[in-house]
Amino acid sequence: MDGNQTTSPGPAPESVHVILAKGQSMTELRTHQKYEALIARCRALRPVTVAVAHPCDEVSLHAAAAAARAGIIVPVLVGPVARITMLAATLGVDLSGYRLVDAPHSHASAARAVELVRAGDAQALMKGSLHTDELLAEVVRADTGLRTARRLSHVFIMDVPTYPKPLFITDAAVNIRPTLEQKADIAQNAIDLAHALGIARPKVAILSAVETVSSKLPSTLDAAALCKMAERGQITGALLDGPLALDNAISPEAARLKHLDSAVAGDADILLVPDLEAGNMLAKELTFLANADAAGIVLGARVPVILTSRADSERTRLASCAVAALVAAARTAAVPVAAPAVAADAQ
Repeated sequence: MDGNQTTSPGPAPESVHVILAKGQSMTELRTHQKYEALIARCRALRPVTVAVAHPCDEVSLHAAAAAARAGIIVPVLVGPVARITMLAATLGVDLSGYRLVDAPHSHASAARAVELVRAGDAQALMKGSLHTDELLAEVVRADTGLRTARRLSHVFIMDVPTYPKPLFITDAAVNIRPTLEQKADIAQNAIDLAHALGIARPKVAILSAVETVSSKLPSTLDAAALCKMAERGQITGALLDGPLALDNAISPEAARLKHLDSAVAGDADILLVPDLEAGNMLAKELTFLANADAAGIVLGARVPVILTSRADSERTRLASCAVAALVAAARTAAVPVAAPAVAADAQ
């Protein structure tokens, strides 16, 4: 499990199209303003209480403080209090309004953060300066964790300057070689996330190297089976199509040239990748070659888990927190009806 995704801001193209609210006309937004729209949506919500596990370095403490200043979260800082207090003084971060919960080391910090969620004292988790595996091990612990019937999976919410709406990539950080049944959970987690972000019927492209089913490519068999599972109601709330190659999933012109009659091809919201390696490479290619930002979240537990990277921009960290806040709000039916949506209309 690897939650450390890097991002690399760079020069911006002129504009992209995003719909800010259901029923509104198309609005021009400059590069990376998809995230600004996401963050703005949280202003209609109460800040969500987030247990931040082991925020003992500059990046993690600043990330929690920035999200608090933006009104997205109310952080509960879990870790060695003396160390956190000293770090805050060095960085000039005012902790006077924060709750601090003492834990002697990173493993204890992860366990205590999960305890706070189980007790109802936090509605989301956030990774601090500990390894992703260390935090998720406590989340999935059978007796004291936050497991549900759903498998944990990671979703990157990509802000790609050359794509007209947020692009979800899953799973690029948790499930290494998922089975068919696990892919069904991965798909449903991403679909539920899209709903929380205002996409009523997301379009899921199940990726492979080709658009036809072949016994020589197991990913094409899984794609076909997942589509049939959606037809039978085993996966709900979205349009699924696959197998699709990447170009046909995101390019209307490529889909047209291949004569693909599909509501998903060329207009995907969610890219379901065959395995972690493919997803991780795709996310990093978009980050470094297309100047994309990559907010990250883990789903499938009782609460969303925010993963940030040392290389993330502040905008990306805020977007990750905003995604978690919207997921938490959706789960408690607290999202206002008039709240602006994040993505283009999924039809």
